[in-house]
Amino acid sequence: MKAKLPLLPTQTALAVCASKALLLLCLQLLQVSAHAQTLSFQANEAVDYELYYKWGLVFSKAGSATFKVEEDYFEGESAWHYSLLFRSAGIVEKLYRMRDTMACYYSKVPRLLYSSKHSDEGDYYSVDELRFRYEPANQVAIASRRYTLKRVKIDTLLVAESPVSDMLGGTLYLRALAAGTLRSGDDFPLTVAIGRDLVTMRFRYSGQRIVEHKGVKYRTRHFYIDIEDEAFEQPKAAAEVWIGDDANHIPVKVRAKLKLGAVEAYLKEGRNLRAPMDCRVVMP
Repeated sequence: MKAKLPLLPTQTALAVCASKALLLLCLQLLQVSAHAQTLSFQANEAVDYELYYKWGLVFSKAGSATFKVEEDYFEGESAWHYSLLFRSAGIVEKLYRMRDTMACYYSKVPRLLYSSKHSDEGDYYSVDELRFRYEPANQVAIASRRYTLKRVKIDTLLVAESPVSDMLGGTLYLRALAAGTLRSGDDFPLTVAIGRDLVTMRFRYSGQRIVEHKGVKYRTRHFYIDIEDEAFEQPKAAAEVWIGDDANHIPVKVRAKLKLGAVEAYLKEGRNLRAPMDCRVVMP
């Protein structure tokens, strides 16, 4: 008799983990001119990840993800184009097929202007769009729209205080944090717009760690992520991210606890990086 397969995490949880967490899963630090010189990427950067689902004795590949940064144009102005391509695999592919494409456009200031998420689940296709407008007094207005091939499901305006991002931008937020001077215990809030909701997240720095995957070790900076979202079993330390401790500040490993099990993402390969990956620990 075959064992009953576990219920899999929701699409939001996987997306937060892959981008966002790479979750969530990720910005305002990129939107402050003082941080413009600390951007840890360059045009045409591409980074590949492998995702795994863990629950009890189950350890299955969950998918693959590729992040890219390109120079582009948005509404006639020069911009950064940051994108994520996600494809499910393994047990997730069998029970919850996913093909997600996410994209952000940042002005060269830089400031997040627009983001989109195209979700293809085989028998269901939807598009999420967010447009960001920056108001006085540190306020951000986000026009949120979700539609399918048949109808508009969400068309609303969200208002929040900075810092605010979409799910994908959270990874850039973390990379900017890791580029700065940090002390164990430092924490940084972030609001993420998802559909009708504003999800509260908080990144907590816990110090330097060594991460090993497939025999390769990396020096990293470790962050806990608190996420107020029903997809996660516990809000506090719902996810963890290990950022490479070198000039690129690329996520090396991400782990998100879910209601059933966890999803983990591991760095597979980086191409056209701004600097050598000096965070790799070379064994004598």
